[in-house]
Amino acid sequence: MIKIYNTNIETNKTTEQEEIKKGCWINMVSPSEKEIKRVCEETNISDEFIRYALDYEEKARIDIEDDGTILFIVDVPVIEKEEDSDIYTTMPVGLIVVRDDFFITVSLKKNKIISELERSVNKKITTYKKSRFIFQFFYENASVFLKLLKQINKETEVAESILKKTLRNKELLKLLNLEKSLVYFTTSLKSNEVVMEKTLRGKIIKLYEEDEDLLEDAIIENKQAIEMSKIYSDILNGTMDAYASIISNNLNGVMKMLTSITIILAIPTLIASLWGMNVPVPFEHNPWGFAVLIVFMVLLTVVTIMWLKIRDLLS
Repeated sequence: MIKIYNTNIETNKTTEQEEIKKGCWINMVSPSEKEIKRVCEETNISDEFIRYALDYEEKARIDIEDDGTILFIVDVPVIEKEEDSDIYTTMPVGLIVVRDDFFITVSLKKNKIISELERSVNKKITTYKKSRFIFQFFYENASVFLKLLKQINKETEVAESILKKTLRNKELLKLLNLEKSLVYFTTSLKSNEVVMEKTLRGKIIKLYEEDEDLLEDAIIENKQAIEMSKIYSDILNGTMDAYASIISNNLNGVMKMLTSITIILAIPTLIASLWGMNVPVPFEHNPWGFAVLIVFMVLLTVVTIMWLKIRDLLS
């Protein structure tokens, strides 16, 4: 899918259009081969620049061509559905500055950052101001990371409150998925930080004073997201270790109880087995022999239970 936006220099209005013109923003989401070919031909860039961003394993980086075309690969957060739960992960998005002519964004699928920028095309997007556009993307991306981190923290608290009442596999698996999500987020945020710091330090694109402030704000927001991700990850790691110990302790308690019950049941079974043999045994001719044997078994069982209780082997 391709959408093309262009800002009129005279009216400063941004509208969607069909033709690719100089100064426009071309947004590509899961493009077809035909769409990739069209954009490459009309903007005069290599198709590799577009395909890089369509590789799910591509890492955040900056690539500069001799003709002045610059490729920014940035990791953005996405929420994927897996059965009845949400999985937080990241994917690459390509920001391509084609000389001073075009600006292209390429992504595998829809994401919150691009969608938010599309919704605000008439408010804060000026397609021919490419530096500002990139920094707005950086800032919006860091803000979405922060929002999702807070969401992950809330889901962690809900899962913990349920686990305090009953240890269920569903909640434990939920915590495990959230722990993995925080690892993905931390790794991506650090990679994005390198890209932004390199953009701020180097002469990769032209920096205007107001745009530089926006980039610095994006870097601060990204650093805050990194710190939050680390804190939440450490807390979740400690929580998972604690619940692992609780589960192990509960299992030991169950095994201890089952062993004690086995010992208690073995006493009457042993006595009944001995008196059931076809050999002479005490009380076999006594009319009260069965009653005496039952009383003896009960007393011996009670004594065993008391002994196990004293040794704290029944709790």
